[in-house]
Amino acid sequence: MAIVEVEKVIIVEGRSDKRKVESIISEPVEIICTNGTLGTAKLDELIDALYDKEVYILVDSDEAGEKLRRQLRREFPHAEHLYIDKMYREVAAAPKHHIAVVLLSANIDVHAQYL
Repeated sequence: MAIVEVEKVIIVEGRSDKRKVESIISEPVEIICTNGTLGTAKLDELIDALYDKEVYILVDSDEAGEKLRRQLRREFPHAEHLYIDKMYREVAAAPKHHIAVVLLSANIDVHAQYL
């Protein structure tokens, strides 16, 4: 069996966000959970590990999520930022259909049942 090198990485805040996104995508994508904050050591580790990957940022539409987004924007200027509608506030609270549309707009394959 061949080992598949994952080229796409989605950075989310919490485990519930990660589980929700995992259930929607239909291609090999690494999902990294920040648990809301990133220390300097963890951030340096991520920068090195994600140097040649397609990085997507999908965080909550709240104050903590925006603070994390600003930090990630500085460290990953090449990353594509994905946004959920502000009315849902949290990735975990957004309907799967909405998240699927957001991911599909970034050319991330999703299960057809969520469209």
